[in-house]
Amino acid sequence: MKFIEEINRRRTFGIISHPDAGKTTLTEKLLLFGGAIQEAGAVKSNKIKKGATSDFMEIERQRGISVATSVLAFEYNGIKINILDTPGHKDFAEDTYRTLTAVDSVIVVIDVAKGVEEQTEKLVEVCRMRNIPMIVFINKLDREGKDAFELLDEIEQKLKLKVIPLSFPIGMGYEFKGIYNIWEQNINLFSGDNRKNIEETIEISDINSPEVNSLIGDKSAETLREELELVEGIYPNFDREEYLNGNLQPVFFGSALNNFGVRELLDCFVDIAPKPRAKNSEERLVKPDEKQFTGFVFKIHANMDPKHRDRLAFIKIVSGEFKRNTPYLHVRNNKKMKFSSPNAFFAEKKEIVDVSYPGDIVGLHDTGNFKIGDTLTEGEIINYKGIPSFSPEHFRYINNADPLKSKQLYKGIDQLMDEGVAQLFTLELNGRKVIGTVGALQYEVIQYRLEHEYGAKCTYENLNVYKACWVDPEDPKNDEYKDFLRVKQRFLAKDKQGQLVFLADSAFSLQMTEQKYPSIKFHYVSEFK
Repeated sequence: MKFIEEINRRRTFGIISHPDAGKTTLTEKLLLFGGAIQEAGAVKSNKIKKGATSDFMEIERQRGISVATSVLAFEYNGIKINILDTPGHKDFAEDTYRTLTAVDSVIVVIDVAKGVEEQTEKLVEVCRMRNIPMIVFINKLDREGKDAFELLDEIEQKLKLKVIPLSFPIGMGYEFKGIYNIWEQNINLFSGDNRKNIEETIEISDINSPEVNSLIGDKSAETLREELELVEGIYPNFDREEYLNGNLQPVFFGSALNNFGVRELLDCFVDIAPKPRAKNSEERLVKPDEKQFTGFVFKIHANMDPKHRDRLAFIKIVSGEFKRNTPYLHVRNNKKMKFSSPNAFFAEKKEIVDVSYPGDIVGLHDTGNFKIGDTLTEGEIINYKGIPSFSPEHFRYINNADPLKSKQLYKGIDQLMDEGVAQLFTLELNGRKVIGTVGALQYEVIQYRLEHEYGAKCTYENLNVYKACWVDPEDPKNDEYKDFLRVKQRFLAKDKQGQLVFLADSAFSLQMTEQKYPSIKFHYVSEFK
């Protein structure tokens, strides 16, 4: 059964972390081990013009941050691995939440010095809600940082995880000598020379043998033995079922920049990480090994190639085989579509694929038919539970700075909003457009992309809004609702889906409105049906 074999060799995961914990560097090193790239681009240094493979938007190169989620695939030991690299920057949280609908497991990267940071907490919470299996990678061991046990405690308390170390550092910072791999029972010595691509590991069958002392010195050997004894005493044994159910999180230590501890992580990941998992739709649970194809759009990226105005819809395949030039049903539009050049991703390269399997991510060229959350099937009506829009934190009017380019501006805004970069609200009173974002940095990205991709210039004007609430009246025909529409007219807008939204200017006015109109519900989330 080639079909089942293909499913079984797929591993699709996302890497999440706080900005600067080293997520993009880790992604690169995984690609390096998979032979997908020959040399790693130092992410931070602007001197190296190469830039990181996974950061392909100009603004990301300038700032050294990942803005858009990129998809990277490679083969390792006969396993096909799909990585979804997510933005760590909190201003881009919505993109990351969406990506988490498309992964089967997650690697959480934590900085050894800073420990658990706020953005990590939010993302891990989303993973916990969905019981996504997680592996933790504690990064930057070659720098001075917190004690290993202190970090493990912090992860347990702050992230509410149940951890089990599968590797353990020998010393830290200046004292850092290497890593003892508990999973494979060997020692990997750190030379501090990151030009060496892949280091040698030394098999150690018995941690008490004198060989350990000669490798790392008496003092370090003694400490390591004591620590490993503690690990055995405190932490549970590794249980794969518990990990797959999201109840137990393995922890690895390393330094991604120095290529250290990454191979251990990858080898264990390939062993234990889940194959493509079943997914809930509003109609039923869909299993990957079903014959009929189904998939959903979790991301839309406009203008991946600045030379061509193209949009790519990223589809996660949930079940069946996706074949090129085969008509599939676009469930929301109720029409058949076929795709002559579906793309698969291989680091920065895209290639056209004839057939893709569950777990794979395929990019489809889109002329504006897709929205986030759309489903494609062979004919069955299936709607996968998408990720709702949350109320934005920041609101600004968007104004056209060049009257001759208004067509380009509206097209640009339209496409960027379909991509889920931000949310667009159109005021009922005068039709003015308001852009709502999770973080202020998004405004810069929008301005930059409108100018460079659509040739349109815009300016912003502050707007005092506390929260956007989706309006849900008990009875649209009653007098109370009509009164609400009349009195609150200047605060009403429609979102891109045409749903009515109340833009409350303060917590107090929202409270007063709720009291005055008890038959109307106000939701902070767009999905309340």
